[in-house]
This record gives sequence, C-alpha cells and structure tokens, in this order.
Amino acid sequence: MGNKIVEGMSAMVTSSQEVSSHILVVNFIIVNAFLVGHSDEWVLVDTGLENSADFILQSVENRFGKNSRPQAIILTHGHFDHVGSVIKLSTLWDVPVYIHQLEMPYVTGKKDYPVADPTVDEGMVAKMSPTFPHTSIDIGSRAAALPDDGSVPGMPDWKWIHTPGHTEGHISLFREKDHVLIVGDAFTTTKQESLLSVITHHEQIGGPPKYLTTDWEASESSIRHLRDLKPSLAIPSHGESMEGEELMRHLDMLVDNFSKIAIPK
Repeated sequence: MGNKIVEGMSAMVTSSQEVSSHILVVNFIIVNAFLVGHSDEWVLVDTGLENSADFILQSVENRFGKNSRPQAIILTHGHFDHVGSVIKLSTLWDVPVYIHQLEMPYVTGKKDYPVADPTVDEGMVAKMSPTFPHTSIDIGSRAAALPDDGSVPGMPDWKWIHTPGHTEGHISLFREKDHVLIVGDAFTTTKQESLLSVITHHEQIGGPPKYLTTDWEASESSIRHLRDLKPSLAIPSHGESMEGEELMRHLDMLVDNFSKIAIPK
C-alpha cells in the first residue's frame, strides 16, 4: 500500500526526541509517531509508514528494553501515513488497536478514503498526493473503538478529543494535568503541501494537510476547540512541537485567519 517516493524520503532521515514527560516523538520526516508512557505502561500513538516498523521497534527497545510491548496502539485516524505499520506491529505485539468509531470502516476493510486532491496547493507534495494510498486496510479483530467516556486505554492521564475535519473520526489527545496536546493532523506546524517545508520542517503553523482534508468547516471548529483548551505544548504529526506563548500566538492567528491560512483557494 506504500508510496515508494514518500517511503524513500522517510527512510533517509529518522530520529527520536523526548519532548515532554514520558513522550518520545519518533520522526520519519514525512510524519511523526509517538511513544507515550513509561516502562511499566506505554502505548504507541500512530505507526508511521509501511517501512517505519523497524525504527519504531528499535526506538522501543532503546527506551523500554528488549521484548517490551505496549498496552495498545492508538490511531489518530486511518490515513496511510498513520497506519502504515499497524498490521505488522499489532500482529507482532498481539495488542488491540484503538480508533474512533467513525474511522473503524477504514481499518476493517469496509470503506476507502477519497483520492487526494492535487489542486489545493502548488507544492510538490500536493501535486504527488493522488499517488498516496487511499484504500482501507483490515486489521480484523484487533480493531476496537475508543471508549465513549473519552478515556484512552493505556494512557490513564489522557483523554481523547474528537477533532473532525481532516477525517470524520479524527482525534487528538490531551493530558489535562499539564495541558500537553498530541495534535495528530488537526493542525500542522509545517507547510505539509510543500516538499521543501516537509524536509526542512520550516516552522509555519497551518491547518491540516489540505490534499486529504474533507470538511473545512469541521476543521476550523476543531482547531478553535483545541486553541480554547490553552495547550502548553502541541505535538503535531507533521512538523515540530510548539509551546508556550509562541504556540498560543500562532493558534490565535490560525483561528482568526483560518480562511486565508488553511482553506484552499
């Protein structure tokens, strides 16, 4: 299901960085995955691309020890760059995979995403986006809907927040005790449509990746909701983490100018 150009770029440079207490960002240039928790209880949030499993496993061993396995895998949504390694890893670890109920059809072989729209931006990533995988995967009985009460299995200090727009069942994750936010694709801190920005992680807060976003009104509402939570640190799936006054200033700008900054012309 992979896109060989995207996978080749992601394999060129991989890195990991602890950005907050018990959160390791595993970076594949194109997208981030996250190890959240400590050696006694941890989860993997998103699984990168189809060729991301080996580096994730190496990061797990380095952080938690050999043969460690998570309580669960949590998916922010079902796009190819977030579920690429989920079949391999969930099978290896024999763990459940939690996702919003509205995303379940995309990971159980029942429904495909729309083909990406290359007309949303002049950037090279946008132009190549119709070649990105959009068909569903099937993780079978390991797929489980997130609890209705907002709790996150394996993440006792966190809650999930429904942030639709990029996809109908997209979620973000919020740790209320210190206002840390794992954004997913609800917004980005790089211009994801531009190949140069993706490679350099040039800081430029914006909405979700335009070429795969289906509902801009819902996206704007979701970003406003996240801004109103007053996050102290935002950790996106695309781009670098942003914190403090800089984060709030950028989020205010994004909310106030959403139609100019985010929505395709």
